[in-house]
Amino acid sequence: HVQLVESGGGLVRPGGSLSLSCVASGSSISFEFMGWFRQAPGKEREFVSGINWSGGHTFYRDAVRGRFSISRDIAKNTEYLQMNSLKPEDTGVYFCAGASSMFGDYYDPKKYPYWGQGTQVTVSS
Repeated sequence: HVQLVESGGGLVRPGGSLSLSCVASGSSISFEFMGWFRQAPGKEREFVSGINWSGGHTFYRDAVRGRFSISRDIAKNTEYLQMNSLKPEDTGVYFCAGASSMFGDYYDPKKYPYWGQGTQVTVSS
């Protein structure tokens, strides 16, 4: 039974920073790819960033590139999302997700079998 647990959300003013973490536990499963998604009220869940677990290649949606940074600690089975220069439009519930295999379409939430419970990020003055 695989569990993904996010932490680090909160309330921050525009221009501020937050760091999210996601710990994978509960099984010997090896993820090939992990991602971060977010969902704002009334909107669909959207891809934010992703990382190839072994090679460390990273991917970002255009709206966050240059402001957000994804990384992982293989020994700790943990991925991170450092979010800087936050904007009100970054507000939403942030979910981490994992997949044991990934063939393109890493931005499609349907490609990820494993999900965390989500953590709220609110950017507001």
